[in-house]
Amino acid sequence: MSDSPDSNLGSSENTLSAGPWYAGVTRYQWIVLAIASVGWVFDVYEGQIFNITRNDMLTEVLGGESADVTKYGDLFLGIFLLGGTVGGLGAGTLADRFGRRPIMMLTILMYSIFSGLTYFATELWHVAALRFLVAMGVGGEWAVAASLVSEIFPARARAHASGIFHASSVLGTWMATLAGMAVGAQWRYAYLIGIVPALLILWVRATVKEPEQWKAKAAQGKSAQLGSFKDLLTNPRWNRNAMFGMLLGAVGLGTFWAVGIATQDLAREMLIEAGEDPENVSQKSKFAYGIIQTAGGGLGLLAFGPLCARFGRRRAFIGMQLLAFLIVPVTCYGPQNYQQLLFILPVYGFLTLGIHAGYAIYFPELFPTHLRATGTSFCFNGGRILAVPVLIFSAWLKAKPDMDLRLAISSLAVLFLAGAVVMLFLPETNKQELPE
Repeated sequence: MSDSPDSNLGSSENTLSAGPWYAGVTRYQWIVLAIASVGWVFDVYEGQIFNITRNDMLTEVLGGESADVTKYGDLFLGIFLLGGTVGGLGAGTLADRFGRRPIMMLTILMYSIFSGLTYFATELWHVAALRFLVAMGVGGEWAVAASLVSEIFPARARAHASGIFHASSVLGTWMATLAGMAVGAQWRYAYLIGIVPALLILWVRATVKEPEQWKAKAAQGKSAQLGSFKDLLTNPRWNRNAMFGMLLGAVGLGTFWAVGIATQDLAREMLIEAGEDPENVSQKSKFAYGIIQTAGGGLGLLAFGPLCARFGRRRAFIGMQLLAFLIVPVTCYGPQNYQQLLFILPVYGFLTLGIHAGYAIYFPELFPTHLRATGTSFCFNGGRILAVPVLIFSAWLKAKPDMDLRLAISSLAVLFLAGAVVMLFLPETNKQELPE
């Protein structure tokens, strides 16, 4: 294969069909995958650093009124989801209209600057505004990067490459966890690290080229309906995929915030009951979720691409969500101490997080070039909005005085069953070229 940006479109696809998925992947394609992955790593860092530091941050901002920490923590998570939706939908349609490269640069710059400014936050409204603005960049960058990766890789390698792209999120969670543990109560320094990805813009500008498919559509001008929400939502060829894709995204995002990260609280309660020192409780609960569970989650993300390629997108999604539904109560009620919980958390992370790689694989395959970033963003970031009520309900359920945290988490896992049902209404795209 040649080393041109879209050399994957040539006839050599057929001659490589018997080899490994990466046979014939060009240097440029690997570089774009690396750039997209680094951007997503810092995307996740910006989101997770709040989960890791919010107790220390809000305790300081609230002047020691720890009783309101949980309330405002969940409120700001809701604001983050809202900001991600607004930014994601905007960036998706702009990327289809003006190109992948400039919008990727804009979104990275946005989340970098406003993360760094969080260092100076002293009031609740500062935190709320900055989390919203950071989320706008985070939500936008993912949709653009996911579309770009899907467009430059050949069909036979797309699931694996997109799975690797999304699996890189684990590095972002680890970075946030290690940064949170390193700074301790000095939470402000963890947000300064968020300025670093601004340097990535130089790499993007120097390296990334617009996909040939997009340039061909852009040359058609207005007739191409680039980034048209009207075309997405009224054209029967695409609106069904958009609506059910959004529901699928909502299941994954809702379960992540309501079920996935809840093990940090599960570990905290277990350690408190065992009489651990408060400082040890904080560090060990962060380690359980941010390192151990996330390691399993990373393996699940990496595995989901090959599973999609082998069994098809629909069967991979349905199977993983059914297994996720089963592992949640096992994790909540099985372990009797912290060590036993650490033993099962990698499996929990593998099964509950793995489907998220599927969003980077599957959503771009549901839409044509002129709507790819728009549709991908609509599914993923529209799902954020639908996940907000789940987050609110989750906070209410877990805060009930007579509610056992284990029962609350297990009850919320029913959402995985809903996700399995949603997949019955979506098409199989395995081994197919992207729609045009």
